[in-house]
Amino acid sequence: MTEFQRPRGTRDFGPEEMARRRFVEARLRSTAELFGFGEVMTPTFEDTALFVERSGEGIINEMYAFKDKGKRDIALRPELTAPVMRFYVNELQNRPKPVKAFYFGSVFRYERPQSGRYREFFQFGAELIGAPSMESDAEVIALALWSLESIGLKDTAVRIGNLDILKGLLGNIGITGEDQAACRRMIDKADFEGLAKHLDGLGVDRLKQRNLMDIIKTKGGKEAIAEARQLAGADIPGMDYLEGMLDKLAVYGFEKCNVDFAVARGLDYYTGMVFEIDSPCLGAEKQICGGGAYQLAELFGGETVNSTGYAFGFDRLMLALDNSGAQIPEPGLKAYIVPMGEAARMKALEILRMLRTANIPSDMDLMGRNISKALAYANSARAEKAIIIGEKELAEGSVTVRDMQSGEQTKYPMSDVLRGFLKGIF
Repeated sequence: MTEFQRPRGTRDFGPEEMARRRFVEARLRSTAELFGFGEVMTPTFEDTALFVERSGEGIINEMYAFKDKGKRDIALRPELTAPVMRFYVNELQNRPKPVKAFYFGSVFRYERPQSGRYREFFQFGAELIGAPSMESDAEVIALALWSLESIGLKDTAVRIGNLDILKGLLGNIGITGEDQAACRRMIDKADFEGLAKHLDGLGVDRLKQRNLMDIIKTKGGKEAIAEARQLAGADIPGMDYLEGMLDKLAVYGFEKCNVDFAVARGLDYYTGMVFEIDSPCLGAEKQICGGGAYQLAELFGGETVNSTGYAFGFDRLMLALDNSGAQIPEPGLKAYIVPMGEAARMKALEILRMLRTANIPSDMDLMGRNISKALAYANSARAEKAIIIGEKELAEGSVTVRDMQSGEQTKYPMSDVLRGFLKGIF
């Protein structure tokens, strides 16, 4: 018989892990809804051209792209922003603005699997479409940070940049067009050595290079903006914007946000503010969230509209929670019923139905185990209480309730079982 293995770069999740993931997902969903965002869902596969239009021909080598039986070029989605914006252009752009949408789903990239990176992975993200950029940007960053607080991940750092500033700095030293885009990509990867070589090749004066490097390596709060202004020696578009962003985020309750002039996100469709959120407990690969302001609707046939969005790498988020020691409630049963004998099994089913009708997570022994094995199973299922029904209990109209943590056992009237759970008596 052939033994099948899961495909490389994919994972199986057992009940305990799925309970943890669903808990985090539910917190992210409820926070998005708290901010007035509604959930959307798009197909798992789209026309390959949708992603090529957004990211260029090079993206094909990173995707699961193929021809279907109708000879159409199809790709499993490598990210979710493009599908959501395609959906917006197709069906949502006539809605009152702003359109606030969030999503959760699997995405696929054909790349070498490594720690925290898989060929099938998951993203949770949000897009705010059609509001003035300053308000959109602040709302989206606040949502991302509020979401992290809601799941208990406290040790994070947000870094906010502005592409208008980078464009202004590069333009001031004569870098334009594709050369500027290439420089931004190097800055985003912190490849300052490569940037210096590229600028040398373009004949940029070393003093101007050094000044540029000093600015893009500047990080911090408002003092970093003041320092960058002084180094630039001229008014650079975007500086006032960053100051205003920090002020707005402070009103949201996030006073420790920092600017980082080297954040560029490496994608040409971003238009202004960009940001990244790191979780230092992940080590070198510490980024868990990225996003910014962009314009994509017109690329897909819609009208030009301000948009701001972000995406969490959900798998990296789970890894960060594990590494940080954040507490996620363990799944488990409130009650596990252990019947001894056929007559007791019928009574156990009655009690089981009653508990489940009251939304109390409960189960019963289906295997006819003896009491010691049944209690061992109840312990492995993380049941809080075991309800034992034997011949003696049946005759008395009672149950024996065992606290699975302490081992303490107490008898209660059978008629009081539901009330005992609802009132927290046992």
